[in-house]
This record gives sequence, structure tokens and C-alpha cells, in this order.
Amino acid sequence: MRVAAADAAGRARAGRSPGAGTLAEPLLALEQRDPDPIVRGRAAAALAAWTKTADGPAIARRIARAFGRERSATVRWHEAWTLRRAFATATPPWTVAAGLSDPDELVRIQFADLVARRKNPAGIAALRPLLRDPSWRVREQTLESIRVLSGRKRTEDLTSVPAGIVTPRPQPADTEPALLRPTTAASAPARPTADEALVDLPLRPATSALMDGSMRGPHPRVRIGTTQGTIVVRLYPEWAPLTVANFLNLVDHGYYDNLRWYRVVPDFVAQTGGHLTGKPDDDIAPVGYTVPAEESPLEQRSGVISMGLDYTTGKDAHAKRDSANVEFYITISPQLHLDRDFTVFGEIESGFATLGRLIERDRITKVVRLADD
Repeated sequence: MRVAAADAAGRARAGRSPGAGTLAEPLLALEQRDPDPIVRGRAAAALAAWTKTADGPAIARRIARAFGRERSATVRWHEAWTLRRAFATATPPWTVAAGLSDPDELVRIQFADLVARRKNPAGIAALRPLLRDPSWRVREQTLESIRVLSGRKRTEDLTSVPAGIVTPRPQPADTEPALLRPTTAASAPARPTADEALVDLPLRPATSALMDGSMRGPHPRVRIGTTQGTIVVRLYPEWAPLTVANFLNLVDHGYYDNLRWYRVVPDFVAQTGGHLTGKPDDDIAPVGYTVPAEESPLEQRSGVISMGLDYTTGKDAHAKRDSANVEFYITISPQLHLDRDFTVFGEIESGFATLGRLIERDRITKVVRLADD
């Protein structure tokens, strides 16, 4: 219940619900004193919704103090994410220095980006040691931060792997037998009906850990072959029954085979399956339907697969609810600000380092279903 309450508080404040502004103190109390690290991390992430408020600087100082005392890696990267996303300029210098040398790569990633958000070119000196970091993700974010502090724009379209970014070697080819595609599939994919929703796995999140993961039991799995290696994804129908049914139907139709990864953003996402961002791909065949949002408490942490959405245009452009259909993305690092709008429907089981080798001319070779596990 405390996980759900922390999540709801952040959503309420981000949505400017009346009275939500008074929830900062209860969240700070959870972040600093709750015995469960998952609750503390969720409370820290929810506090990002207080960015650009009068209370923001004081909240930032309290999160920074909590970060200095915290021993859980899970909580520390959530606190680091919130400081980076919402309170970069208000974070004390000693907290930044500690974060850049933290033992956890997720924390170092957040603080490397936080330095760029402070917009002070003097921060380049503090970042340079991270160019030799053992983590390819930390090195990639560090290069981006130095790029920004040098007066250039962030990389929005990765067309070549940056110099110095060496990912682990591809794993041996996955030889697990694929399930046969149905021969009775319709001639074109169709919107799943309520009767086709995958509801066999009971949704009973009785612990804080189960509020941010899969239920116990076998889950559908797919292997995404790419020109840079394979990625095996475990799907979560208990949290997104229609979304998973739609995705598996598209897989069974071969819809994703040979599609281009048309959007790869360093330390953000690798995206394919559609052209909702305005980048047309001639290989895409429109399906003519959408599937409803299935939002859940699952976080957009590293390696989750989520549905893309269409966007409104204009000054206040935002994601359109219930506009998902075929486009999906996989996160390279935590993107908790996407929790509010986007449907998470699975997570990488193996092959995460493949994401570090993808660029925008790479393609999916074939997506196949594997046995449930």
C-alpha cells in the first residue's frame, strides 16, 4: 500500500490535483524513515514532481542529506534520478562529487547527466575521469554531458557508436527453439478484444517487490533478433493483458521482422515499430487501430519494454492517451518520468548489452516467440 500511495502522490502532484502539494512532507518521511528500500526509492522518485516549486530547493537539500546516509543501491539511484531530473541546480556540490564516484553505475549515470543540467562548463573537469569508467553506459552519458557543456546539442539520433564506447561482446547465438507461428492468423493484425486479453496469471501483488515486477508463474517470452545481437524479453500480461496480446499477435504475423530501429538516443531508449515521432519508415504498414493504455506501478527502469504513443503538437505537446498500436521502445537507463503515460509490458531477460551496439541503421531481423518461463 505504501508503494501505491507514493506512486499516486507523485502522479497527483504532476497532474496538479488539488491539495497534492501538501504531500511532500509525507513522501519525505517515507524516503527517510520507511524500513522498506522499495518504498523509500518510490517516495524519492515521486518527489521529482515538486520541481520548480517554492519548496523545491528545501526538498533537494533533504534528498541530498538522505542520499548521504542511504546504504541501499536501489534507493540511492532513485534519489540520484530525482536530483538529476528535478533539482540539478539545487543539489549541493559535495553530493555531486559523491555521486560521480558512487559504486553503483546507475548512480554515476544520473550524476553525470546532472552535471550537464547545471550548464556550467567548469563541470567538464569533474566528468573527465568517467570517460574511463568500466560501464559503457556511464561513458556514453559522460560523453553526452561533455558535449552539452561544450555548447553542442544532445544527440537525438545515434548514427554511429561514439568512440570509446565498447560494450560486452555479443553472447553466443540463442539457440532456444522458437515456437511455430500460427497458420490460422488473420491476413492482417487486428485490435485485440477483451476476450483475447491474457488474464491467466493472477495479479496479486502481495509484497512491495511484486508491485514492481512480475507475479510468480510462467510468462510469455520473445526473442528479438537484431543486426547487432539478440535480446530476449519476458512479457508481463498480468499488468498489461491487452498490450501483451496485441504485441504477440503482431509477432505471430511477422510484423516486426526486418524493421529499422529508427530512433536510438544515447542513455535513453532504442525505439522501433512505427513512425509516431514523425520519422517515416517505408517498411511500416499501418494497422489502423489503437490499444488502450494499461498504466501500472511498474517503473521505467533500465531494460523495460514499453509501448510508444502519438503526441499532440504545439507548445504544450504531450503524449496522447490510448494511442498505442505497434511502436515500442526499450529503455537503456531509468526513465521514471515516463511512468505516468506509457505502458510497460515486459523486461529484458538477456541481451541487454545489444542496446549499446544499436544505431539507427540497424534492423530487427526477426521476432519469434519462445516457450513460456
